[in-house]
Amino acid sequence: MAEPLRVAAGERSVEELLGALEDGRRVVVETEMFGGSHEVTLRHDGDVYYCDTPTTLHRHESSDGMRRCIVKNGYGAEE
Repeated sequence: MAEPLRVAAGERSVEELLGALEDGRRVVVETEMFGGSHEVTLRHDGDVYYCDTPTTLHRHESSDGMRRCIVKNGYGAEE
């Protein structure tokens, strides 16, 4: 398995994050949440996209759904 891509929230574009996921890499995003710094793991199993936060696991059935999640939560840079 490829080494995860580790980034700070907003450090990479949404398209760069999606590209890494589609290449089979996990993306670990360091973000501010609940008054502290936390890691969120984004991944794609070939069919479903996952966003694993400290409180829940989100599932997205399409790249568009994952794109909306990344934008909504500020994981990717504004384009």
